[in-house]
Amino acid sequence: MPHIPVLLEETITAFKGIKEGVFVDCTLGYAGHSSEILKRYPKLQLIGIDRDDEALAFSKERLSSFAHRVELKKGSFSEVIQTIDFSKVTGLLADFGVSSLQLDKLERGFSFYSSTLDMRMDQSSPFSAKELINSYSLEELSRLFREFGEIKEAKKLASAIIKQRAIKPIKSSLELAELISKVIKKKGKTHPATQAFQAIRMEVNKELSEISKLLDTLETKRPKGAIIALITFHSLEDRLIKQRFRKWSKKCICPNGIMRCECGNNNNLGVELNKKPITASKEELATNPRSRSAKLRVFQFKE
Repeated sequence: MPHIPVLLEETITAFKGIKEGVFVDCTLGYAGHSSEILKRYPKLQLIGIDRDDEALAFSKERLSSFAHRVELKKGSFSEVIQTIDFSKVTGLLADFGVSSLQLDKLERGFSFYSSTLDMRMDQSSPFSAKELINSYSLEELSRLFREFGEIKEAKKLASAIIKQRAIKPIKSSLELAELISKVIKKKGKTHPATQAFQAIRMEVNKELSEISKLLDTLETKRPKGAIIALITFHSLEDRLIKQRFRKWSKKCICPNGIMRCECGNNNNLGVELNKKPITASKEELATNPRSRSAKLRVFQFKE
């Protein structure tokens, strides 16, 4: 199996309240979560979405025994989700991480040791990490590393990249990782380029924008009784979801300073099923170190 799904049991448990209907996996990947969902909930139909052709081909084969219950769609989930009939949707999952196979396949350019500089989840997209690194201005790179990478040495790193590419274009992830390692000191077991690579990947694939659009669509559609489970690996992603779930949970929407509630105190769209994010167990951390930053938040819309 090429990819270990994070928080698998916790995710399965999150959907224990649903028995039938349509289950949407916005980030199908290699169907680690979805194959188990289909096994455990035999009355569910699955719509699986991914923008990676390789992942879709693998998942089609993996889910072949459930073929009569599965529909696969290619594209960014923020766009595909708008075409789905939400009247029958009872569960929706999104895992915003990159699969182990994508990370480990050197030709995909996500790895620190890759001879390419790519990081596109959709290989047909014209914009890759190579274009980003060799075209963004000092200000754009600094913003990217500061906001998405939360890197203190953001401007110093951006300057080093611009200085290096003036000599010759940066063409490989290995070259970029080595350059970053000269600017950022290693902390513990984490590679010095980890945060910068994550920031670049998020920008190339417009990941925060994708999440915002997904949340906007859910807020508009409000699928009755549906359980929404979202897994993040970055503090910005988690914050985005936390704030939206809190907004959806608010019963009173009166302005601050009002002495008595005048809105009816019944404006919540549903409830958060876990106030604090669910994180990996010690057992999972021991077998899958990539789960260490995973956070699962669950929300259920009103019937």
